[in-house]
Amino acid sequence: MSTLVLTLPLGSPEPAAEYGYTLTADGHTATRHASAPAALLPDPGRAGETVAVVPARALSWQRVTLPQGALSQAPRLRAILEGLLEEHLLDDPALLHFALQPGAVSGTPAWVAVCDRAWLRGALQALEAAGRPVDRVVPEVAPGPTASGQVECTVLGTPEDALAVLCGHGPHQAVAVLPLASAPALLPPAGGDADPAPVRAEPAVAALAERVLGRPVQIQTASQRMLDAARGDWDLAQFDLASSGRTRALRKLGSAANTFLRAPQWRAARWALGLAVAVQVVGLNAWAWQERQALAAKQAGVRGALTQTFAHVKVVVDAPVQMERELAQLRQAAGSMAPRDLEPLMAAAAGALPASRMPAQIEYASGELRLRGMALAPEELTALNQALAAQGFSARMQDEALLVRAEGQP
Repeated sequence: MSTLVLTLPLGSPEPAAEYGYTLTADGHTATRHASAPAALLPDPGRAGETVAVVPARALSWQRVTLPQGALSQAPRLRAILEGLLEEHLLDDPALLHFALQPGAVSGTPAWVAVCDRAWLRGALQALEAAGRPVDRVVPEVAPGPTASGQVECTVLGTPEDALAVLCGHGPHQAVAVLPLASAPALLPPAGGDADPAPVRAEPAVAALAERVLGRPVQIQTASQRMLDAARGDWDLAQFDLASSGRTRALRKLGSAANTFLRAPQWRAARWALGLAVAVQVVGLNAWAWQERQALAAKQAGVRGALTQTFAHVKVVVDAPVQMERELAQLRQAAGSMAPRDLEPLMAAAAGALPASRMPAQIEYASGELRLRGMALAPEELTALNQALAAQGFSARMQDEALLVRAEGQP
């Protein structure tokens, strides 16, 4: 499953606006990246996903503590956020879009992303009108602890308008976007005891960043930064911009499956899963082979018993049936009777039935004795079966008749 990651342009969306985009198959490596108008963006496919990235300069971040029970009141959650943030915002809250941090818990501080509501809605509608509806909306940079545990800096833009994005700044790991010239005051000195956190910069401003910050930088393209953002947990499409819960769940499931199937960090898990499946398949095949061998040995033993006992039988088709037929012929030749013959069945029934019970009609067919007009109570049938079992017979009611036959008879 491919993923199209695109950056929303700042300003009012226009048909000719260029979207920087990255196409990826595993979420980590770009297969193609460029910029194009919305109508010319590549198609990720029916099973693919489109992720829109909101630039860092288009977002502000606020920290709130939700009251108890706020998360259980989904229809009122936006109104609750407006009340909590009203005194901290410069614009009318009705003009702003809010997105709550994933995994937020009532009573615990949580981040809220804030951006212009009309701008975000217009950008998403422009993409949908061009046939590229967005599945997720993620921030370019989100607050929280950094991998190094220090303030990390990313320099982006152009030499004429270079910006520094600081993450992990302050006690709450906030995000700060400021001109590059102001960044040195917020970064720890490069010559300290601890190794400074790496500074990343886009190629266009890498030399400027090294000169202003006085330290080496790592080159990070906008495409790489967009892929990092798309792998985050955030989804800014909340409240009136949210899709249905079922759709979001299916998209998350598809994205997770694609990540597991393609992402490099899951390679070891994929090998382990494949090896486990292979071992199971080999084990099941070995067990099935053993069972087939055991069954074949039993069938050979039955056929051997038939041919050894009755030497004149040359062709074995169904050994049990042929054995029973040969035994019946021997009994008939010797004048003896089998348990399923009429006389033994009649004798067993006569000895077990109550003396006051007489059948209205007697039928015999295929080794079964059917006595009609014998309506027995459940306790009488139980006592009858106990008496017949001692002689190797059984009885049951069927179609208002008492059916008596030898035990073990199919």
